[in-house]
Amino acid sequence: MIKMSKITPCLWFDSQAEDAARFYTKIFKKSRIVKVTRYGEAGFEIHKRPAGTVMTVLFELEGQSFTALNGGPIFKFSEAISLQLICGTQKEADYYWEKLTAGGDPAAQQCGWLKDKFGLSWQVIPKAALELLSEPKSKKSQRAFSAMMEMKKLDLPALKRAYDGKA
Repeated sequence: MIKMSKITPCLWFDSQAEDAARFYTKIFKKSRIVKVTRYGEAGFEIHKRPAGTVMTVLFELEGQSFTALNGGPIFKFSEAISLQLICGTQKEADYYWEKLTAGGDPAAQQCGWLKDKFGLSWQVIPKAALELLSEPKSKKSQRAFSAMMEMKKLDLPALKRAYDGKA
């Protein structure tokens, strides 16, 4: 029996579901592909996928289940949905930023947001940055926020300097 999260995001791809799942599971240490299902002959008149081609890929990243679906070119990802990746350190954030931006859209990078090569949006956030930005009425947080607005990848030391008034 396959164990799935109670809530599992389903990511719609044209035909790259398996490629995407492999890409993501190579980046995250605690990850795996759980199951690949394939289209059969039934429903061909609707889905237009040859029997035997990949329909869905169930995979896990850091214990979170995801389903990747090859549903065709009808729908595209947008920034309205993104995956937040909270990192323990700047080094960890740098690692994920480098891996997830490979082949992605450089124009879609701002304030810790990026778009990967499949068009999926991510927010790569060092956990300590959340604390620096958490008091909107504080002058310190406002300085850190202003600094963040000028960044692509979040730079925790620079945010800290701004927070402390040393930037």
